[in-house]
Amino acid sequence: MTHEIIQLISGYHKARETGLKTALATVVELQGSSYRKPGVRMLLLENGTAYGAVSGGCVEKEIFRQAAGVFQTGQPKIMEYDGRFRLGCEGILYILIEPFEPAETTLEAFEAVVRSRETFRMETYYHTQIGQAPGSGTILLLNGEVHAISGHMPGETGLVLKQEMPPRLRLDIYGGEHDAVQLTALGARLGWEVRVTVASDEAKHPEDFPGVCELRALIPESLDASDVDPQTAVVLMTHSYTKDLKYLMRLAQASPGYLGILGPAARREKLLGDFLERYFGDIPPWIDAVYGPAGLDIGAITPQEIGVSILAEILSVLRQRTIPVSLREKTGAIHS
Repeated sequence: MTHEIIQLISGYHKARETGLKTALATVVELQGSSYRKPGVRMLLLENGTAYGAVSGGCVEKEIFRQAAGVFQTGQPKIMEYDGRFRLGCEGILYILIEPFEPAETTLEAFEAVVRSRETFRMETYYHTQIGQAPGSGTILLLNGEVHAISGHMPGETGLVLKQEMPPRLRLDIYGGEHDAVQLTALGARLGWEVRVTVASDEAKHPEDFPGVCELRALIPESLDASDVDPQTAVVLMTHSYTKDLKYLMRLAQASPGYLGILGPAARREKLLGDFLERYFGDIPPWIDAVYGPAGLDIGAITPQEIGVSILAEILSVLRQRTIPVSLREKTGAIHS
């Protein structure tokens, strides 16, 4: 997922500052079941530090042991991890470990794609023969340009894992009270890009919202919502009916993947009614899909629990799980 790649790139920047070698481990193939699926990655530093994970914690020690040879030789290798007798996942993982040495131009191109919230692609070329894997490797396709993460283009290996990476999920929070602070921190923990918008007369600072990527202080009438895309979840939680209505008017032409409003259903209906009375443009496509009260019914009471219920609902909507069920009750595979 995109936010995991962002985390790996961030880890690489830290490693480069101290001169440490880095390697990228990618699950390229799976036989059976596993905690994570092919395409999951982790960054390894030669001092034993890691960014990301490819399992629940069972496989990583073996990956580090296998990575020692990659640090020494600079050559990629394929390893196999049979979890049928050591894990509860009952799967065999094939993992490519390769040097991670992206050029400066690659890093700049990646950061530009992230900032502009564009989709990019990753392709990992590999085979399943255990041991050194010359020719194997991963490329990034950024704005039509091909970048090799090891500095060398991979060759013909017979197998390729292709991934399309959409912009990371963004959480747009309107409001700056205590519950907004808690929701910000929880969203940031998920790796989402969290943006908080408060009224210009509120004395708020970025440090008031742990994990926030951007804090905007503005009058609601000046809000530009043109960059709200289907990968963005909007939550109105200002605790002010007037402010919520003003923000809603500015969001009329936006295309959020989720729009939630704090407060009871009666407040939601009044808010939407007043919106329709005042707005004279085309009816927004989200008008019949507003989630209010925002959140799933999980018995949440505290601001932190309410935040969990809202994030769970956002995920269920964006991942098209319209009727969330307990995994115990689900038949078939957990991950589709």
